[in-house]
Amino acid sequence: MFTGNKKTLLLHSCCAPCSTSVLERLTEVYKVILYFYNPNIMPAAEYEKRLSEQKRLASILDIALIEGDNDNEVFLKAVRGLENEQEGGKRCEKCIAMRLFKTAETSKAQGFDFFATTLSVSPHKNTGLINRILKEAGENSIREDFKKKDGYKRSTELSKMHGLYRQNYCGCIFT
Repeated sequence: MFTGNKKTLLLHSCCAPCSTSVLERLTEVYKVILYFYNPNIMPAAEYEKRLSEQKRLASILDIALIEGDNDNEVFLKAVRGLENEQEGGKRCEKCIAMRLFKTAETSKAQGFDFFATTLSVSPHKNTGLINRILKEAGENSIREDFKKKDGYKRSTELSKMHGLYRQNYCGCIFT
């Protein structure tokens, strides 16, 4: 994918608020395309609300967005037997892996130079786990802790500035 002198990056995004400060950092270096792939988000109305906000932010920032399939059965199959796990446990690991491996697959299929995720900006997510999964998904992954350098704080400021909907759960019906 040719975009002048910037390398291309497919950025998996869990939601608009988490993507704000990550986009602010990454667009300085890369030609970023957002990838909204979150079959874990339920119910459908919640998924649509988050997707709508992601589209609105992408429009404000003039960033392209690719919407992945929203097949909740893919998520439910991936976490079958782990429904009673605590937040942050094996169920979350399977969910994160499902989304990041799909991001890697999409990145490769569409000719991106790199891929990454916004997930590490959240103080509720395990960055070590996320970065391990990213590395397993592909050597061309960008592995960073976007919480650092006040990344989460900046995401809350930018979310407020853009009037973004901030959800109070990851999207999984089991949390």
